[in-house]
Amino acid sequence: MSVDTGAETAETAPSGQQSLGTAAARNLATTTKSAPQMQEISSRWLLRTLPWVPVQGGTYRVNRRLTYTVGDGRVEFIQTGGHVQVIPAELGELPALRDYDDVEALTELANRCTQREFAAGAVIASAGAATDRVYLLAHGRVGKVGAGPYGDETELGFLADGAYFGDRALVDAEAEWEYTVRATTACTVLELTRADVLNLAERTESLNRQLAAWSEQPERATNKYGEAAIDLSAGHVGEAVIPHTYVDYESAPRQYELSVAQTVLKVHSRVADLYNQPMNQTEHQLRLTVEALRERQEYELVNNREFGLLSNCDYGQRIQPHDGVPSPDDMDELLSRRRGSKLFLAHPRAIAAFGRECNKRGLVPESVDVDGHRLPAWRGVPIYPCGKIPLSEARTTSIICMRTGEDQQGVIGLRQTGLPDEIEPGLSVRFMGIDEQAIISYLVTAYYSAAILVPDALGVLENVEVSRWR
Repeated sequence: MSVDTGAETAETAPSGQQSLGTAAARNLATTTKSAPQMQEISSRWLLRTLPWVPVQGGTYRVNRRLTYTVGDGRVEFIQTGGHVQVIPAELGELPALRDYDDVEALTELANRCTQREFAAGAVIASAGAATDRVYLLAHGRVGKVGAGPYGDETELGFLADGAYFGDRALVDAEAEWEYTVRATTACTVLELTRADVLNLAERTESLNRQLAAWSEQPERATNKYGEAAIDLSAGHVGEAVIPHTYVDYESAPRQYELSVAQTVLKVHSRVADLYNQPMNQTEHQLRLTVEALRERQEYELVNNREFGLLSNCDYGQRIQPHDGVPSPDDMDELLSRRRGSKLFLAHPRAIAAFGRECNKRGLVPESVDVDGHRLPAWRGVPIYPCGKIPLSEARTTSIICMRTGEDQQGVIGLRQTGLPDEIEPGLSVRFMGIDEQAIISYLVTAYYSAAILVPDALGVLENVEVSRWR
């Protein structure tokens, strides 16, 4: 029979513990662990769905049929508090002032612009009235209203920030408004009268020549897309004279140069040597770096000013929502602007807002299967989520619709393959050596860009509200 002493009890089990603790046992165990995780990784549907065209020489040239584009850009402004002023050079976006480069004259015209405020519902111009001034829309949205076939009003479209209307007033004294312009939101507008322009033209010879040359310019034969017309004859009988023609090309086609995203990954040789089991430290460092690089690549494809989809969408393919929120009507309008639409690209909150509008109308959007994923669709066109599309402080965003593929004259991705030390198409990892501090360096590089082959391949529904719940 054994007898425990108080000394032994205090020495072997001071807290009443009867077995080996987990903290001590962990020192002899191999912990089960996950690979390094990264919250930034997204689905990157744009990179997965965009057809990629290999580009040799780093440049892709888009040859198009000659198109007469005159004054189809937007006007930009400078805002100082509540005062808005047009940038003088931006007046060159008006058709009559296209390519006009007299800085002093443009500056004086900009100074003669008068700022006006219109409340929602106010009529800015009435159909049939004389057009004696051009309006520059600094902020807000206006609707163009015409007469329907049965005497009722019909919407002809909407204009938003940076648009202009009434520009015929600068060269045509008898011009009349063909439609009524009504503010659908509170608007800030700058107006430049024909009288002010003619007054300056009397004192500025270069402006007088510019206006005269534009008013006397002969009408150029074009199709409805603005392309140089091809003369054809059809339905004739007998020995009719068949017209002669040729297809003219743009003399200075746009060239897309590949953009680059790079970083230098550094790993200490001691880490790579001693802490490489059971997981390869260099491999996982590289994996997460490549993920970050691909995320940045998709962001640039959406937002880059040189080749990004939002910045390079043709202004004729940008539309405004009828009621602010993304409705089925707006999505139909976006689809109707192009043939063979392959996909929508929208911020997740825009997709949720569109779903709410469908619920209000009792509609159930269909879904399609894409690589094992069930995605919402509209008219059979899948709606892919893309968090890279900006969401403004006013809780507005954009929805992109596009046709893809080189054979369809759509939107394509550009990259160069066959790079030295390439680990993925268009992405290379090159060993840069080990420095005096025993740090190993790797240069990680991705080359990419995107091209819109014809303007109607890409459309954008702008200023979509995503926070309206009523």
